[in-house]
Amino acid sequence: ELDIRNFLAMITYNPDLKIFCSTLINDDRYFSGFSSRDQGDARNIDNIIKYFNQQYISFKRLIILEQIHSTNIEVFQESEYQEQVEKLEDKDGVITNLPEVILIVRNADCVPLVFLDKLKGVIGISHQGWRGSLKKMSIKMVEQMTQLGVEKENLRVAIGPAIGACCYDVDDDRYYSFLQEFDGYSDKIFFKKKGRWHLSLPLLNYLQLLNSGVKKGNIDFFPFCTKCDRKRFFSRRRSKTENFEKMFNFVVKIK
Repeated sequence: ELDIRNFLAMITYNPDLKIFCSTLINDDRYFSGFSSRDQGDARNIDNIIKYFNQQYISFKRLIILEQIHSTNIEVFQESEYQEQVEKLEDKDGVITNLPEVILIVRNADCVPLVFLDKLKGVIGISHQGWRGSLKKMSIKMVEQMTQLGVEKENLRVAIGPAIGACCYDVDDDRYYSFLQEFDGYSDKIFFKKKGRWHLSLPLLNYLQLLNSGVKKGNIDFFPFCTKCDRKRFFSRRRSKTENFEKMFNFVVKIK
């Protein structure tokens, strides 16, 4: 059983930066964070750029994924285009070893994951909603990073703000899809409330990371729910509209 109390001291809120940060990831060489409502709607890229400029965080490139709930992963290297902001179409994961390149995914209930190997200097970020979680996106990110020479025992992962099982009820079709794929996890990731199955996507991704070979002590777990915490987070389920606002999540190798 996962006891989220073990993780409360690891992902903390920085009142100066007005973001949540993982102590497993951040140091003088690497910087990552999970935004809140304070930074505005991340659908507006100007809000993202404004945040980094206000915090005097210098960068050469801003890589923003145009997410489609896939398991498509890009290994980003210097491209011929030198635009300050580059959008990667049809991608839900990106990995790089380049410095001063900020990798960004956006979410409003889906699970953001930040990856780092400090020995190899490789960073990554991915976005997984129910489709990506069902397709084992987090495991595919780990596999892709190992192909770049990363050792699993050195890999650190932070699971950012997402909807909790408390608020994520699913219909029977989705329940049976997950049950078929993750039968061994079913007693951990599901519970029933008022006749509806509730699913914990963050916990499912945590268990996938463990099974892929990431050390338990190398995984940070965000303990709150984006739908419950309306003061700090946007939520697709709470907004009940297709024009819902989003947060942004990022990681960068400083130098």
